[in-house]
Amino acid sequence: MTIRLETPADYREVENLTREAFWNVYRPGCTEHYVLNRYRKSPDFIPELDFVMEEDGQLIGHVMFSKAELMLDDGTRKPSWTFGPISIHPDYKRKGYGLKLLRYALERARKMGVGFLCMEGNIDFYKHAGFGLASRLGIHYHDMPRDKEVPFFLAQELIPGWLKANGISEATYCPPKGYFVADENPEAFEAYEATFPPKQKLRLPGQLGYEE
Repeated sequence: MTIRLETPADYREVENLTREAFWNVYRPGCTEHYVLNRYRKSPDFIPELDFVMEEDGQLIGHVMFSKAELMLDDGTRKPSWTFGPISIHPDYKRKGYGLKLLRYALERARKMGVGFLCMEGNIDFYKHAGFGLASRLGIHYHDMPRDKEVPFFLAQELIPGWLKANGISEATYCPPKGYFVADENPEAFEAYEATFPPKQKLRLPGQLGYEE
């Protein structure tokens, strides 16, 4: 198993991997591969934290990091970071590869001075990489009431004491704008999606907004 930085030669293969990894997971079809495609040109993208994982010469995983912000109650904005999408090929899921890739990337981020991460995900998985509910650190989700529990909004201090050292006791997370590019540009997304082989979109239990 090898983890290395992504190169331009990997881009299309990584996007296809991401499409396979997320297809019909959170919605019928997926948009994560388009987010990745567009995000590499964003000033928030961190190329030094853009990793692929290989097994026996096959590309099986990918994770990228980006800049974000925390807004204090007085309107002051503080730098923060996030990551995702993190993708593992369906044939290699539930075998520990995702956690290995994430732990490697988190350690590299820490060494680069990334002090605090917010993200959206399943706490049952991400707790194994040190994440917990962001609310326990006084960090609130951008479009939810502060008194509402947000079980998928997670955070971690990669550098212990980073929040206090930066004068942050309570703040609201502002996610990178690039994460919503498919919703903001549906026609461009559909044109991009048409360059991939057709796949069946299904409404499945566990997806956002699923109802029997």
